[in-house]
Amino acid sequence: MKFIPDKKTVFDWLKAMGISLLVVLVVRTFFFEVSSVTSPSMERSLLTGDFIIINKLSYGPRLPKTILSIPFVNQSCYSTALSLPYLRLFGSPDVERQDVVVFNYPMEDMYPVDHRTYFVKRCVAIAGDSLRITDGRIYINNKPVDDAAQTQYNYRLKSDTALGESFVNRYGLHEGGKTSDENDYSFTFTKALEDTFKSKTYITLIEKNCEKQGLWDEFVFPFSENYKWNVDNFGTLYIPKEGDTIRLDTTNLCIYKRIITAYEQNTLEVKDGKILINGKESSSYVIKQNYYFMMGDNRHNSQDSRHWGFVPEDHIIGKATRIIYSVDKMFNTGVRWNRMFERVK
Repeated sequence: MKFIPDKKTVFDWLKAMGISLLVVLVVRTFFFEVSSVTSPSMERSLLTGDFIIINKLSYGPRLPKTILSIPFVNQSCYSTALSLPYLRLFGSPDVERQDVVVFNYPMEDMYPVDHRTYFVKRCVAIAGDSLRITDGRIYINNKPVDDAAQTQYNYRLKSDTALGESFVNRYGLHEGGKTSDENDYSFTFTKALEDTFKSKTYITLIEKNCEKQGLWDEFVFPFSENYKWNVDNFGTLYIPKEGDTIRLDTTNLCIYKRIITAYEQNTLEVKDGKILINGKESSSYVIKQNYYFMMGDNRHNSQDSRHWGFVPEDHIIGKATRIIYSVDKMFNTGVRWNRMFERVK
């Protein structure tokens, strides 16, 4: 005999499912969310295949902007017909230097802010800071910043003997390899490993890759020959904060153009050497929200603020706090049990 549920049973099941979905949505929107790490830009702090908890209470929950959207589908199945202004519970986010922050990728103008790709980077400068990078070393407000223990760079190595698979596996050298038949190598590793390799008599050369001062990389922010910066020699750059009045001219406009237009929704044009904002001639602009500068711990293998500039306050999602699961998909070694429930540093 087939069991045919009555209307009340069906209704109770639907009600239970609806309540469960609502609870999940509330928790995901205002409290915590789990997201995967899909690039090596934060190695060795975070590895590709890590699943991290995003604590949204750390910076205050951000209310959804796009109301008409299907849950759990980030970049499709939504409508902008009904949108809310930016609003965050408990005020502006209190992001601190060295926090590992999850945010929406600022350059995806084709999507609403809350439907842009999740990025995770380390905040190296907050609103009101002046940032400079000299030969790879970060200076905040003219004071040098010590690298986190996990920060790594690209190095050139030369050895008297071949550095085989056992050497690579022993030191966890995931990126790089042999570059010549003369035992030349290029690897990415931390300062601690650099010190370790210096003690090895068979390694005859260790040289950190570093782009020289004045060597302009046209793919580095602000993409102007007036600022001949590269990933290792960058700035000085001021990080704008809410309420700042920025003096504008045709030279520095490239730094603030995206803030004025894409992030704070004004029109901007230059006519006969004059800057017009919303059709009015302007020699200054008042910043409407705080901005941040984010960098990956994998310094030479990271697309970050050096390549696209500031991260606006309204793009901040939450703080990466803990790894709850990790699986090695790159080398297919399975679950990384030693990373389970590890705190993100």
